[in-house]
Amino acid sequence: MDGEGALVVFRAPGRNRKRTTGKPAPKGGQGRYPRNAMNVRTAVGDELKALWAGGKGTSLVVVATAWGLLVGARMIYPVVLPYLQDTYGLSLSVAGLLVTVLWLFGSLGQLPGGLLADRYDERLLLTASTLIVAVALGAVVTSASPVVLFLATAVWGLGHSLYPIARITFLSNRYADRLGSALGVTMATGDVGQTVLPPIAAAIAAAVAWQAGLGFVAPLLFLGSIVIFVVLPTTGSSTEPANSTSLRDTLGILTELRNPAMGFMSAILFLYIFIWQSFTAFYPTYLTSVKELSPSVASLLFGLFFAVGVVVKPVAGAAYDRIGMRGSLVIVLLPPVVGFTLLPLVDSVWVLVGVTALISTMLGSGAITQSYLADSFSEEMQGTGLGVIRTATATLGAGGPVLFGVIADYGFFDQGYFALAGIMAVVILLTLRMPRS
Repeated sequence: MDGEGALVVFRAPGRNRKRTTGKPAPKGGQGRYPRNAMNVRTAVGDELKALWAGGKGTSLVVVATAWGLLVGARMIYPVVLPYLQDTYGLSLSVAGLLVTVLWLFGSLGQLPGGLLADRYDERLLLTASTLIVAVALGAVVTSASPVVLFLATAVWGLGHSLYPIARITFLSNRYADRLGSALGVTMATGDVGQTVLPPIAAAIAAAVAWQAGLGFVAPLLFLGSIVIFVVLPTTGSSTEPANSTSLRDTLGILTELRNPAMGFMSAILFLYIFIWQSFTAFYPTYLTSVKELSPSVASLLFGLFFAVGVVVKPVAGAAYDRIGMRGSLVIVLLPPVVGFTLLPLVDSVWVLVGVTALISTMLGSGAITQSYLADSFSEEMQGTGLGVIRTATATLGAGGPVLFGVIADYGFFDQGYFALAGIMAVVILLTLRMPRS
């Protein structure tokens, strides 16, 4: 980061990191990229070559593919939610609570996940995450009661929570100068999973059963855990902590939030998570129950939401590397304000395609905000710092699905999307208060 609140950055010992001090290279054309316009094809080619160079590309592909399976599986839940309502007799509010449990435990585990990522080998954490989720999915699809369903969903969330920060710290070790681009690629691959898996799950659920539509991902994740363990290099000792992180150090992360830039970014991340989780939890249900579309068409529109992210996320990550946080973030957040406003007003499938595409540009914000936060912490505390902020913001944001479900139960589905448009406008205003970078 540059501008106000720049932090001293130290590379952690024992992880082949280059120790540096002072401000990171400024963005916005003052770092390694010139201000003059670059040929898009050449720029993309250069980025891909840099990401693949030195044998790093294989690890990036493995990490990104497993991430695509994890987040793709999580996005199957909204698609099979109507089936769960019928099977277990759940109202929209309770169904929203089920999604909230998945997100809540997926956020609560990120603080300990961040601590572990700072102290131990990320390869083990990534392996454990995919394996736990595979087992939890098996428990979800075989659950005999709502209580078991909720418990298995909580374990699913906890297993998932080990992956995100370990993935970021692993990539920061491998791509010290291109974290935004590498993170954008993994997020885009995640959107490939979220684009492809929900329609497949919808088709399987309609032809066979919802259990098959969700459960087919479990063996893929089990295989992914094996590949991760075999292919990824170690980044630290699996038996000895890479560095010593005390409780005082962990609590000291909270003092960083007194920095106005960090405080604003945390608020932006919370509001974004709240909007994103509220929207994704019920969009397929909204399309079938309010817009009266078939489940197959609804699942395709839901997949389109993530398909656009395949393009948006790497572009957003590269934009962060080149022009900085504020400009790139405003660009990806403006279209969703229009999209959320138009959504209740249109019924044509083809217009809904355009509206969905407008809303989906917000997916690019993750590559920007998380790269910014990762750049803002010292390397010794990077995982812990991300864990504190992501746990706090995602835990609060996890209330979105259940709140949106209550609003829908009272017959205010359309008004809920108008509210999301207003919240997104607030996020943009907060972004404009951030230092120019």
